[in-house]
Amino acid sequence: MTPTQQILDFAMGRHVLPDGTRAAALRLLGDTLAGGAAGAASHEAQAMLAAVRTWGAGDHARLLGLADRLPATSAAWFNGFAIHCLEWDAVHEPAVVHALSVVTATLLASADRMGGCDKDQFLTALAVGVDVASGIGVAATGAMQFFRPATAGVIGAALAVARLEGLSHERFADVLGLAYSQASGTMQAHVEASIALPLQIANAARAAITAVDLVKTGMDGPHDALEGPFGYFKLFEQGNLSEYIKDIGAKWLIEDVSIKPFPSGRASHGILGAIDAMLRDGSLDPDMVQSIDVAAPPLIHRLVGRPYKTDMTPSYARLCLPFLVPLMLRDRIIDPRCFTEVEFANPDLAKLGSRVDATIDDNPDHNALAPQKLTIILTDGQKIERDITQNLGSPNAPMSDAQTQSKRDLARSLANENCDPRIFDNPLAYATESS
Repeated sequence: MTPTQQILDFAMGRHVLPDGTRAAALRLLGDTLAGGAAGAASHEAQAMLAAVRTWGAGDHARLLGLADRLPATSAAWFNGFAIHCLEWDAVHEPAVVHALSVVTATLLASADRMGGCDKDQFLTALAVGVDVASGIGVAATGAMQFFRPATAGVIGAALAVARLEGLSHERFADVLGLAYSQASGTMQAHVEASIALPLQIANAARAAITAVDLVKTGMDGPHDALEGPFGYFKLFEQGNLSEYIKDIGAKWLIEDVSIKPFPSGRASHGILGAIDAMLRDGSLDPDMVQSIDVAAPPLIHRLVGRPYKTDMTPSYARLCLPFLVPLMLRDRIIDPRCFTEVEFANPDLAKLGSRVDATIDDNPDHNALAPQKLTIILTDGQKIERDITQNLGSPNAPMSDAQTQSKRDLARSLANENCDPRIFDNPLAYATESS
């Protein structure tokens, strides 16, 4: 049996989620919806919504955090954008895949157009989609060139929708193939910190719904989309699927997904989490900080090591350590409402930002986010050093109940005033009940 067939068998198989897996799915669903509701109210999402309203007709699915309804493909697009646009969405770190983003956005639209669905079936489809998307990332062996959260995400999301909507098993290979045929998104958007990043997530969510709908009309897709001569692991990435399928079904990858405490690139969370801890325990006086250096794997420098710019955009700032670190030291929080032209030009933030450096260590793993070495020099010449082995919010360094509540409270304060309260109070009911 080929690895692709093993993935398909897993995607359409009968599963009863273990208690820990179900709990992880429910926890991450709530986290994803909360961050998405906050993102839906952002200036970027509201501007993009004007374009989405022109697509098609009908009112089949809700827009996350808003009262509007649009065709399922358009709703999936908007929901995907909203979930990722604040960089607050959960990530499977070894895979470097924001696995919840595309899968959740797509399943919300799917469940809505079905008029609601069974709660356990929704959570199982979510866990399966996250597993496939993350598994493709785990199997990758090289540095990203294409934007993996989108290219792997569309495949996991499409199979999740096929499962939730009850497609016949013999058509799952076509769903995978047509999802792959629409896969797109490159790391150029990340290099330039462009708003195209969440647009690539949005496009993947829409493509996942589209793949299922095309199969429903009788269209077929390539059946060797992962391993074929022009398949995913020939064109998009180098990789070895055996790294994923050796434990498929025995170990659910959703249990390994990390929650992001801060609305910024995950690669910033090692240093931000360490500073947060020192501020909380009183071991760091922010007014005494002279300079900060973090020696980290190449991926950290590549993703968030960009220089401070007084004319940066919010999407740039979310991926800029020299802005994020001074903001954390000043406010003890990363609040998206501070991502403004006035704050970017703030001379105090810019001065300290010029003294924040991310240097590349000798880690050979192109996908590693840790370990990191943080060095803080104080104005009196003292040196503070911290070894960062886990990012806050990872399974081995979970957020406290207080930190989790702080994130939910901030997200609620950012969300639209007419936002459905179930997003925060009963996320599973929101996802599975159409009204």
